[in-house]
Amino acid sequence: MTTARTEDGGDTPDGAGDLSPLEAMRAAARQLTELLGAEPSSVSALRSVEAGWSADVEVVEIERIPDTSSVMASYRVQLDRQGRLLGYERVRRYARGQIDR
Repeated sequence: MTTARTEDGGDTPDGAGDLSPLEAMRAAARQLTELLGAEPSSVSALRSVEAGWSADVEVVEIERIPDTSSVMASYRVQLDRQGRLLGYERVRRYARGQIDR
């Protein structure tokens, strides 16, 4: 059996401490909120990847009235298996009322 190093320097069996999909989704939204200072609207995608998790998080970047004209952004957030942020990037900006074709 292989082991993974924990933050405190101890060893755990490989896979121990991995996040569930729900925990990964919450961790991605929480950490992006801390970085951007904006509350996410939703998590539109979550994928398990070799390094951990990849999530697409939707954020209101500019609020407007009516809200269908607000500017939204989709951010791709990369997390390791323990939920630590590895990186993020804005992959798309769009009007809230816009429909994908």
